[in-house]
Amino acid sequence: MLSHPLRSPALRPREDTGLTDRVARSAAATQGAHLRTEDFAEWLAGRGRAHRFRVERIPFAALDGWSFEEGTGNLVHASGKFFTVEGLRVTSDEGPYRAWHQPIIKQPEVGILGILVKEFDGVPHCLMQAKMEPGNPNLLQLSPTVQATRSNYTKVHKGADVKYIEYFNGPRRGRVLADVLQSEHGSWFFRKSNRNMIVEVDADDDVPLYDDFCWLTLGQLAELLHRDNVVNMDSRTVLACFPPTGRNTSDGDSFAHALARSLDPRFGALLADTELLSWFTAERARHDVEAERVPLAELPGWHRTEDRISSDSGRWFDVVAVRVHAESREVTGWTQPLVRPRSKGVAAFLTRSFDGVLHVLVHARVEGGFLDTVELAPTVQYAPDNYADLPAADRPPFLDAVLDADPARIRYEAVHSEEGGRFLDAENRYLVIEAQDERQAPADPPAGFAWATVAQLSALVRHGHYLNVQARTLLACLNAMGARRT
Repeated sequence: MLSHPLRSPALRPREDTGLTDRVARSAAATQGAHLRTEDFAEWLAGRGRAHRFRVERIPFAALDGWSFEEGTGNLVHASGKFFTVEGLRVTSDEGPYRAWHQPIIKQPEVGILGILVKEFDGVPHCLMQAKMEPGNPNLLQLSPTVQATRSNYTKVHKGADVKYIEYFNGPRRGRVLADVLQSEHGSWFFRKSNRNMIVEVDADDDVPLYDDFCWLTLGQLAELLHRDNVVNMDSRTVLACFPPTGRNTSDGDSFAHALARSLDPRFGALLADTELLSWFTAERARHDVEAERVPLAELPGWHRTEDRISSDSGRWFDVVAVRVHAESREVTGWTQPLVRPRSKGVAAFLTRSFDGVLHVLVHARVEGGFLDTVELAPTVQYAPDNYADLPAADRPPFLDAVLDADPARIRYEAVHSEEGGRFLDAENRYLVIEAQDERQAPADPPAGFAWATVAQLSALVRHGHYLNVQARTLLACLNAMGARRT
């Protein structure tokens, strides 16, 4: 456990001040050059009416091209591409569950999640797509310009070309603002990474605008991040890669003022950058975690029926199968497996201000599918139903503080779904909560937790496998809170 007086941050990578200023202009623009924010909901609904979408649960026997492999029982595709559903055995040295078996998605190929940026009237706009994903609760959500696996953009499925892929794959046609490999859900994917990219083209570049795409400012996206199930997970993780752009506050809101200072790397942090990195490295080193792929057919505590693979405990998640019809996709019809959680999760940052600078409490979290033991996660990241019957001593730290939080201290709240291409109805209630007192969130936190500023998390997200996908969502939401006018 570490506790230090506030100090100046350590050396940081050189910033492109021009980029920071332009991002700030985009974050301050609450109306776009092509689409008004108040018209967005009708535009999205119109894109839904323009295409027919249908998703239905089916038995595994009705899967086309998928089968349970002889011997292992792994769920595989006949092409040998896309992904497989296998088994995983995990042992850990911490937590109420220290050894377990589970199904896991293995998808070794690296996908591209990319946002194309272009200035209109001097204000950078992001090219976003209304994209149907079979697992989304409302099917149609706002995705990045490009959201494609390698199988997609190399056309293993023999479908249509992925629109705008040429801006992200192949000869450069613009300036790369961000390009980093980031993890996907470590609880459901085995060592899966995607390439998160932001590419800017010149203002006079003639970028075609196809159906289902629209140009939005970062200020508009900040507003949409406050709405339930609108901005999809892949957009949120890429948006987290933009530099933070806090605004000066003079409205008397102490939280907003502290957040603005937290977004600014010139203000000090409780732990200097090198100390935060040292703490995180020590967390990775101290955990003894083993994750071994095993045959799906041999998972203790799991059983398979004609239409699902489930835990004997009735908790966690199921593996199910669906048939999809989507007129707007590169392939208009297919079948596939999906992971379906048994209950809604909660992902929350507890926050405190130290010397007027907002800090968030991060957790060095173990997940069986991570590439390197732990990644920084929200203070709380759990499906509460999975821990409801545990004694108080075994319940996850800070979970009750989040669940019992005073509504007046909840500074951000929205329900966002997770990756709709692999997960069915996977939703988390995302929260930013102002801690009430030292007892609720101590300045000297327990092992596995540390205080960090938003600017520090923004610096770390430029590098792969530091922040998990839920923490990146909350980072994008914190940036949105800083940009939003109140």
